[in-house]
Amino acid sequence: MKLATWNINSLSVRLPQVLDWLAAHPVDVLCLQELKLTDDKFPFDALRSAGYEAACFGQKTYNGVAVLSRQPLAEVVRNIPGLADEQARVIAATVPTPQGPLRVLNGYFVNGQAPGTDKFAYKLRWLQALHDWVASELAAHPRLVLLGDFNVAPEDRDSYDPVGLAGTIHHTPEERAHFQALLALGLVDAFRLFEQPDKSYSWWDYRMLGFQKNRGLRIDHMLVSPALRPAVSACHIDRAPRKNPQPSDHAPVVLELGL
Repeated sequence: MKLATWNINSLSVRLPQVLDWLAAHPVDVLCLQELKLTDDKFPFDALRSAGYEAACFGQKTYNGVAVLSRQPLAEVVRNIPGLADEQARVIAATVPTPQGPLRVLNGYFVNGQAPGTDKFAYKLRWLQALHDWVASELAAHPRLVLLGDFNVAPEDRDSYDPVGLAGTIHHTPEERAHFQALLALGLVDAFRLFEQPDKSYSWWDYRMLGFQKNRGLRIDHMLVSPALRPAVSACHIDRAPRKNPQPSDHAPVVLELGL
């Protein structure tokens, strides 16, 4: 079974790229972030023609998340329960597998702008609410994957310039502590279960030849529950779509499970 996460940075602009990628890489589940469209404009028909059912949580111009699946989706939840939040950032769904249900939590984590700002304070509140919800989801769904655009580079090796960017957004001790708190729940960073090339990133700035110079960050992650860890057989970043004309600034991350 293969799952992927991809911040598509406008589905209306990049739907053809998503369809092309799915045709070449027919994963079982694809989670998208930054749809930047409302639910009434979501391309259900095009995706169904490609073999995927979908659940979405959209928002005009900003944010928006979706789960695409070859199997029917159940128990769909939109947003973090109990958190008063107008932003469309989280969607969860259950996917059937031969070994039992798989819970998928897809998040477009708050960017945070800069330490000391209101947006950074919002990010920290949001991350704490997410942590508490994930803990309850793990108790109810032992077979769980938390994935998406985390907007956190958890270690120095996840940044092209860990010294120069130390303490800046995505690199702050506070953000990294929240990432570690998710791991303390028992979740495992699937990408780091395997030997990976140095300077492996999933996001590159459009400016200053960021991709061409590999000035990137690894901020898109796939965390698996303890029950799923033995089933993880591979995890990699697919850089190829970042070379497309008018690409997203993120690349897909793909997880393989022996299910």
